[in-house]
Amino acid sequence: MKINTAGYMQDAIQIPSPNFDERPLGTTIRLLVIHNISLPPNVFEGSAIIELFTNQLDCNTHPYYEGLRDLKVSSHFLIRRQGEIIQFVSCIKRAWHAGQSCWQGTERCNDFSVGIELEGSDTTPFEAIQYVQLIALTKALFQAYPLEHIVGHADIAPTRKTDPGPFFDWHGFRESIRAFIPTTVTTLPGNERSS
Repeated sequence: MKINTAGYMQDAIQIPSPNFDERPLGTTIRLLVIHNISLPPNVFEGSAIIELFTNQLDCNTHPYYEGLRDLKVSSHFLIRRQGEIIQFVSCIKRAWHAGQSCWQGTERCNDFSVGIELEGSDTTPFEAIQYVQLIALTKALFQAYPLEHIVGHADIAPTRKTDPGPFFDWHGFRESIRAFIPTTVTTLPGNERSS
C-alpha cells in the first residue's frame, strides 16, 4: 500500500465524500485517530456508513438514524469487516471525523489528523483481517506523513466518545507496528498513555 502525493491510497476503493475542507495553511499531519462505527449500532452489513459519509442516508429507514439527520461527517478511511478499505477524503484535506476534540492542549484535531474508521462497535471484537489492513494502512501513512501519535477517538474526546472501544487490541496493534514506526511515536491503549 502507498499513499500518493495527492493523498490517496491507490489500493483503496474511492468513494468521495463532500464533507471535507482545507487544512489550515502550514498544518503538519501528525496524529492518527482510530474510530469504530456501525449503522445501525452493532449491524455490520449494508451501505449505511457509506451513505452517512456521502450525505445520502435516508434517516426514515431506521429509528436510530433520526439522531443523524443533517449530520455532516466523514473520515479519510473505512476498513470494513471483510477487510475492504474505502477512502472518502484525500489525506491532505481535512475530513470531519473528530468533532470537538483536543490533543495535548491543541483543539480541533481534524486540522492535523487522519481518521480511520473500523466497521465495528464497543461490544464486538474486530476481525483479524481488519487488523491486517489497519497495520498496512498505518505503515503507508507513516511513510507519507510525519505522524507523532496514534490515539483512539476516546483519547481526544473523552467526555463524548468511547471508540475504538474495549475490544480494540491496542497491545497487538502496537506490537505489529513497532518495526516501522519511530520510537518517539506514542500509541494509546484507550486512555492509558503508553508508548
